[in-house]
Amino acid sequence: MNRELKRVSVLVLAMFVTLLVSTSILGVFQADALNADPRNKRALQDTYLAQRGAILVAGQPVAQSVPSKDDYKYQRVYSNGPLYSAVTGFFPINGAPTGMEGALNEKLSGTSNSQFLDRLNSLFTGKNPQGASVELTIDPVAQKAAFDALGNLQGAVVVLQPKTGRILAMVSKPDYDPNALAVHNTAAVNTTYQNLLKAPGDPLINHAINALNYPGSTFKPIVSSAAIDSGDFTKDSQLPDVARLPLPGTSAVVQNDTGATCAGGGTVSIATAQVNSCNIPFAELGMKLGASTIRKQAEAFGFNRQLSIPLSVTPSVYPNDYNVPQTALSAFGQQDDKATALQMAMVSAGIANGGTVMYPNLVDYIRSPDLTRTDTFTPKVLSNAISSRTAATEVQMMVDGVNNGVASNARIDGVGVGGKTGTAQNGPGKPYTLWFEGFAPADNPQYAIAVVVENGGGHGQSGVGNTVAAPIAKKVLEAVLNK
Repeated sequence: MNRELKRVSVLVLAMFVTLLVSTSILGVFQADALNADPRNKRALQDTYLAQRGAILVAGQPVAQSVPSKDDYKYQRVYSNGPLYSAVTGFFPINGAPTGMEGALNEKLSGTSNSQFLDRLNSLFTGKNPQGASVELTIDPVAQKAAFDALGNLQGAVVVLQPKTGRILAMVSKPDYDPNALAVHNTAAVNTTYQNLLKAPGDPLINHAINALNYPGSTFKPIVSSAAIDSGDFTKDSQLPDVARLPLPGTSAVVQNDTGATCAGGGTVSIATAQVNSCNIPFAELGMKLGASTIRKQAEAFGFNRQLSIPLSVTPSVYPNDYNVPQTALSAFGQQDDKATALQMAMVSAGIANGGTVMYPNLVDYIRSPDLTRTDTFTPKVLSNAISSRTAATEVQMMVDGVNNGVASNARIDGVGVGGKTGTAQNGPGKPYTLWFEGFAPADNPQYAIAVVVENGGGHGQSGVGNTVAAPIAKKVLEAVLNK
């Protein structure tokens, strides 16, 4: 009898220990994951019982929770909603939050493990529970200038601080109003959401960090950097200057945009080819360097990397299986090269920062309800992409591209601007993608910028980067330089 009681006791004890361990794992170690799961309706309802933290720009809320008169205690409100929609995203009543609302959901809602003591304090003091607030790196002047300059065009503008990687502006068009997706009416939210899914230009896609486009000639500084940094070439190294270049083993023929030679025939320097944005010399240079060398350089600038800013960034792509003719096309940003606007801003920022690419970031700090700053942003190096000497050479070539080359519409009186345009082809009959990447002031760069205009900017195949994208960059740079 005693033996049987002991067996039962041991079994009950084992079951109790198992239950204790499993609940501990669920309640402690998996708390954040469970709270973040959009299927967890109770967690969603709980987030409306607390005052969700604000998302701040220059100390002013661009997203905040205010008291609500309906069954939910708080209503999420977005000031200047369309202006910041690419950054804030939206917090829906029945679904997964997007943008910064989603990336920092646990912090904003006050449900992260690190905020357990704050929740406990609210319980004992009777205070309304609150989430942490998030101060962004966004500069309101840069954001507004980028939003206005891009206008009704489809595409994106990104502005970076080269020395720190702080994202000062991130605009995506077409935009949307997150207020319409945060109302406490599930049917209304679903209708708005479905309409946005069907809208032209994919307004719910962040074109700054999640849309991939052929980079076109904005990729050329990556190739020239690889060549010069190798030590086998200088900016004055000569390449054949012909009007047509048949690619080996194919029927394809590369031409310059003008259909003529780059600089009158004979030979042309790497610098002149980049300033005039000639395709044939870069196709030739690409074949000399080889795909592995170009890919290594592209990856040093951030291609093929998964980044979190903390928004999830779609990796820009330079494939690893190019043959010789494909490498030639890739050297001027075609074939299967694909890039985000953020990526090309990182290229300009790295060149402007002496060859060091900083990790891009959108958050300055997180502040708890008692106003204590936590998770303060510290600049972090992504890579040392090129030597300072090569970077200085690239800076000069990009300045020459604005002063004397095909990026002339980015000129600003009294300020040195470096830049590179791009006009990327998307296939027969399809509108071009138009680009500008650059930095200013050239002698001490404070701002790096990338502009991408998709769908031809309404010009089909007649628009070019210098006539569409460069003027947008000029307006944004003028605004931040004059503030």
